[in-house]
Amino acid sequence: MATAYQHLSDYNFDSVPDASSLRVGIVVSEWNQAITEKLLEGACNTLERHGVSTGDIHVKRVSGSFELTFGARQLAEHRELDVVIALGCVIRGDTPHFDYVCSGVTQGLTSLNLQYDIPFIFGLLMTDTPRQAEERAGGLYGNKGDEAAITAIKMADFVCGLKK
Repeated sequence: MATAYQHLSDYNFDSVPDASSLRVGIVVSEWNQAITEKLLEGACNTLERHGVSTGDIHVKRVSGSFELTFGARQLAEHRELDVVIALGCVIRGDTPHFDYVCSGVTQGLTSLNLQYDIPFIFGLLMTDTPRQAEERAGGLYGNKGDEAAITAIKMADFVCGLKK
């Protein structure tokens, strides 16, 4: 497992660009809410720690992870944003539902990244067990929300650097 080699919350603070001018959208799934709220908390705390104003973080909730793509697109179309983060958690069950949801969200966010001029950040946990999800939502392996926020800042800076 890749997370065993990289703690999700470990990064060099000084390597993160200034984020004080960023406007960030976050769409978060209500499904597996005990996990997704921790991801959201991690993302918001990390964004604020790097200078993003609370008023420039626009959070919207959708019912499930499959709806993250639609929610992310709607945020991009109705708010003036520099980046959108999608946060969710899918835990494998006894049916192929897991595979379809994970594949749909992956393809959907990839498509949004190709259609829009702002980055859409993939913050979807895909785990086999609830414990694995907890370990990646502020537990043993850090918080995927932190990682998504750092990626958002760096990708928004990447886009900004191309416009200079």
